[in-house]
Amino acid sequence: MKYMLMMFGSSEGMGESASPEWIREMIGFMKALDEDLTQRGEMVFNAGLADGSTAKTVRVEGGLPVATDGPFAEAKESLIGFWIVDVASEERVVELAGSIAKYSGVVEVRRTADAPPEF
Repeated sequence: MKYMLMMFGSSEGMGESASPEWIREMIGFMKALDEDLTQRGEMVFNAGLADGSTAKTVRVEGGLPVATDGPFAEAKESLIGFWIVDVASEERVVELAGSIAKYSGVVEVRRTADAPPEF
């Protein structure tokens, strides 16, 4: 089963509130997690994202695309990284999410769809 694990946070906020030691520990954990998922054959794709302050939100207004700064104006935290994994069970993906949540506080897990819903 394929799942997307989404890590939320703020790079800017982390730099202000976390110690350099904690940040190094977190980066070491992320590298080890990536290596473990790859060795187990569970990694499909992953990426970290640039800080949310560099994001744009695009909406259509009056038939034209309009870009505004930031992913969500009302939120300080946004998606900062993700993994697509192919694991044997929901229990395994929850285990992975729990290990990541130690650093981000919350991880959203969503199963990928094989096809669009039928109507």
